Amino acid sequence: MYDRSLRYGQRGGYTPAEQERRERVRLQAAEWFEAGESTRTVATRLRVHERSVTRWRKAWLEGGAQALRSKGPVSKEKLSAAQWARLDAELRRGPLAWGYAEDQCWTLGRVKTLIGRLFHIGYTIEGVGKLLHRHGWSVQVPARRALERDEEAIAVWKDEVWPVVKAPRRTWAPTSASKTRQARG
Repeated sequence: MYDRSLRYGQRGGYTPAEQERRERVRLQAAEWFEAGESTRTVATRLRVHERSVTRWRKAWLEGGAQALRSKGPVSKEKLSAAQWARLDAELRRGPLAWGYAEDQCWTLGRVKTLIGRLFHIGYTIEGVGKLLHRHGWSVQVPARRALERDEEAIAVWKDEVWPVVKAPRRTWAPTSASKTRQARG
Protein backbone atom coordinates (compact mmCIF):
# COMPACT_ATOMS: atom_id res chain seq x y z
CA MET A 1 0.00 0.00 0.00
CA TYR A 2 1.42 3.36 -0.88
CA ASP A 3 1.64 6.22 1.57
CA ARG A 4 -1.21 8.63 0.77
CA SER A 5 0.64 11.52 2.42
CA LEU A 6 3.08 11.46 -0.50
CA ARG A 7 2.27 13.21 -3.76
CA TYR A 8 3.11 10.45 -6.26
CA GLY A 9 1.58 7.02 -6.42
CA GLN A 10 2.47 4.27 -8.84
CA ARG A 11 -0.43 4.32 -11.26
CA GLY A 12 0.94 2.70 -14.37
CA GLY A 13 2.34 5.69 -16.24
CA TYR A 14 1.52 9.33 -16.62
CA THR A 15 -0.44 11.41 -19.05
CA PRO A 16 1.31 14.40 -20.64
CA ALA A 17 -0.51 16.73 -18.21
CA GLU A 18 0.69 14.66 -15.26
CA GLN A 19 4.26 14.71 -16.61
CA GLU A 20 4.11 18.52 -16.83
CA ARG A 21 2.81 18.73 -13.27
CA ARG A 22 5.63 16.52 -12.03
CA GLU A 23 8.16 18.63 -13.91
CA ARG A 24 6.82 21.78 -12.19
CA VAL A 25 7.32 20.07 -8.82
CA ARG A 26 10.95 19.24 -9.68
CA LEU A 27 11.59 22.79 -10.89
CA GLN A 28 10.11 24.16 -7.65
CA ALA A 29 12.58 21.92 -5.82
CA ALA A 30 15.40 23.43 -7.90
CA GLU A 31 14.37 26.93 -6.75
CA TRP A 32 14.53 25.79 -3.13
CA PHE A 33 17.90 24.07 -3.71
CA GLU A 34 19.14 27.45 -4.98
CA ALA A 35 17.81 29.08 -1.80
CA GLY A 36 19.73 26.58 0.35
CA GLU A 37 16.78 24.56 1.70
CA SER A 38 17.52 21.13 3.18
CA THR A 39 16.47 17.89 1.52
CA ARG A 40 14.05 17.11 4.34
CA THR A 41 12.41 20.55 4.11
CA VAL A 42 11.97 20.29 0.33
CA ALA A 43 10.56 16.76 0.64
CA THR A 44 8.09 17.85 3.32
CA ARG A 45 6.95 20.95 1.42
CA LEU A 46 6.47 19.05 -1.85
CA ARG A 47 5.06 15.93 -0.16
CA VAL A 48 7.54 13.59 -1.87
CA HIS A 49 10.02 11.07 -0.53
CA GLU A 50 13.41 12.33 0.61
CA ARG A 51 15.11 9.86 -1.76
CA SER A 52 13.44 11.59 -4.70
CA VAL A 53 14.66 14.96 -3.50
CA THR A 54 18.16 13.55 -3.02
CA ARG A 55 18.12 12.26 -6.62
CA TRP A 56 16.84 15.62 -7.89
CA ARG A 57 19.48 17.52 -5.91
CA LYS A 58 22.24 15.35 -7.38
CA ALA A 59 20.91 15.92 -10.93
CA TRP A 60 20.56 19.66 -10.20
CA LEU A 61 24.15 19.89 -8.95
CA GLU A 62 25.41 18.12 -12.08
CA GLY A 63 23.22 19.85 -14.70
CA GLY A 64 21.24 22.67 -13.15
CA ALA A 65 17.49 23.10 -13.47
CA GLN A 66 17.64 21.82 -17.05
CA ALA A 67 18.56 18.37 -15.68
CA LEU A 68 15.21 18.30 -13.84
CA ARG A 69 13.10 18.94 -16.94
CA SER A 70 10.99 16.10 -18.27
CA LYS A 71 12.59 13.93 -20.89
CA GLY A 72 9.16 12.94 -22.23
CA PRO A 73 7.29 9.70 -21.85
CA VAL A 74 9.23 6.53 -21.21
CA SER A 75 7.47 4.96 -24.16
CA LYS A 76 5.11 6.32 -26.75
CA GLU A 77 1.55 5.19 -26.24
CA LYS A 78 0.46 2.90 -29.06
CA LEU A 79 -3.08 4.31 -29.22
CA SER A 80 -3.72 7.77 -30.62
CA ALA A 81 -6.13 10.11 -28.82
CA ALA A 82 -8.88 9.22 -31.31
CA GLN A 83 -8.27 5.51 -30.85
CA TRP A 84 -8.34 5.88 -27.08
CA ALA A 85 -11.64 7.79 -27.31
CA ARG A 86 -13.13 4.96 -29.38
CA LEU A 87 -11.80 2.29 -27.00
CA ASP A 88 -13.17 4.23 -24.02
CA ALA A 89 -16.60 4.40 -25.68
CA GLU A 90 -16.55 0.66 -26.41
CA LEU A 91 -15.51 -0.16 -22.84
CA ARG A 92 -18.41 1.94 -21.55
CA ARG A 93 -20.82 -0.05 -23.74
CA GLY A 94 -19.89 -3.06 -21.65
CA PRO A 95 -18.69 -6.62 -22.25
CA LEU A 96 -22.13 -7.81 -23.39
CA ALA A 97 -21.89 -5.62 -26.49
CA TRP A 98 -18.78 -7.61 -27.45
CA GLY A 99 -20.27 -11.05 -26.83
CA TYR A 100 -19.16 -11.69 -23.26
CA ALA A 101 -22.52 -12.84 -21.94
CA GLU A 102 -21.29 -15.06 -19.08
CA ASP A 103 -20.49 -12.09 -16.84
CA GLN A 104 -20.39 -8.31 -17.00
CA CYS A 105 -16.71 -7.81 -16.26
CA TRP A 106 -13.95 -6.38 -18.37
CA THR A 107 -10.82 -8.39 -17.72
CA LEU A 108 -7.39 -7.31 -18.93
CA GLY A 109 -7.41 -10.24 -21.34
CA ARG A 110 -10.74 -9.15 -22.81
CA VAL A 111 -9.60 -5.56 -23.20
CA LYS A 112 -6.40 -6.79 -24.85
CA THR A 113 -8.50 -8.79 -27.32
CA LEU A 114 -10.76 -5.78 -27.91
CA ILE A 115 -7.77 -3.55 -28.71
CA GLY A 116 -6.52 -6.17 -31.14
CA ARG A 117 -9.91 -6.43 -32.86
CA LEU A 118 -10.49 -2.69 -33.10
CA PHE A 119 -7.03 -1.41 -33.98
CA HIS A 120 -4.84 -4.44 -34.83
CA ILE A 121 -2.39 -3.32 -32.15
CA GLY A 122 -0.73 -5.74 -29.76
CA TYR A 123 -0.49 -5.03 -26.04
CA THR A 124 0.69 -7.25 -23.20
CA ILE A 125 -1.64 -7.87 -20.28
CA GLU A 126 0.55 -5.62 -18.13
CA GLY A 127 0.53 -2.97 -20.83
CA VAL A 128 -3.27 -3.04 -20.96
CA GLY A 129 -3.40 -2.60 -17.18
CA LYS A 130 -1.07 0.40 -17.36
CA LEU A 131 -2.98 1.89 -20.29
CA LEU A 132 -6.31 1.65 -18.47
CA HIS A 133 -4.85 3.00 -15.25
CA ARG A 134 -3.23 5.92 -17.09
CA HIS A 135 -6.62 6.89 -18.48
CA GLY A 136 -8.49 6.69 -15.19
CA TRP A 137 -9.89 3.15 -15.29
CA SER A 138 -9.37 1.10 -12.16
CA VAL A 139 -10.10 -2.34 -10.78
CA GLN A 140 -13.68 -2.49 -9.61
CA VAL A 141 -15.00 -4.72 -6.87
CA PRO A 142 -18.74 -4.89 -6.17
CA ALA A 143 -19.74 -2.88 -3.10
CA ARG A 144 -22.51 -5.35 -2.26
CA ARG A 145 -23.71 -8.76 -3.38
CA ALA A 146 -25.81 -9.05 -6.50
CA LEU A 147 -29.58 -9.08 -6.03
CA GLU A 148 -29.76 -12.08 -8.36
CA ARG A 149 -27.52 -14.17 -6.08
CA ASP A 150 -29.25 -17.46 -5.21
CA GLU A 151 -27.95 -18.65 -1.83
CA GLU A 152 -29.81 -21.98 -2.05
CA ALA A 153 -28.28 -22.81 -5.44
CA ILE A 154 -24.83 -21.93 -4.08
CA ALA A 155 -25.34 -24.20 -1.06
CA VAL A 156 -26.46 -27.10 -3.31
CA TRP A 157 -23.46 -26.59 -5.57
CA LYS A 158 -21.07 -26.57 -2.61
CA ASP A 159 -22.62 -29.72 -1.10
CA GLU A 160 -23.20 -31.80 -4.23
CA VAL A 161 -21.15 -30.58 -7.20
CA TRP A 162 -17.93 -29.39 -5.57
CA PRO A 163 -17.08 -32.70 -3.83
CA VAL A 164 -17.40 -34.51 -7.18
CA VAL A 165 -15.25 -31.97 -9.03
CA LYS A 166 -12.65 -31.51 -6.32
CA ALA A 167 -9.67 -33.86 -6.52
CA PRO A 168 -9.46 -36.25 -3.56
CA ARG A 169 -6.97 -35.24 -0.94
CA ARG A 170 -3.76 -37.20 -0.87
CA THR A 171 -3.16 -39.21 2.23
CA TRP A 172 0.27 -39.29 3.73
CA ALA A 173 2.12 -42.53 3.31
CA PRO A 174 5.81 -43.19 3.71
CA THR A 175 7.63 -43.49 0.42
CA SER A 176 11.08 -44.58 -0.60
CA ALA A 177 13.55 -42.64 -2.68
CA SER A 178 15.40 -45.85 -3.54
CA LYS A 179 15.23 -47.10 -7.15
CA THR A 180 15.40 -50.69 -5.95
CA ARG A 181 12.93 -52.45 -3.78
CA GLN A 182 13.75 -54.88 -1.09
CA ALA A 183 12.98 -58.42 -2.20
CA ARG A 184 9.97 -60.05 -0.57
CA GLY A 185 9.78 -63.56 0.63
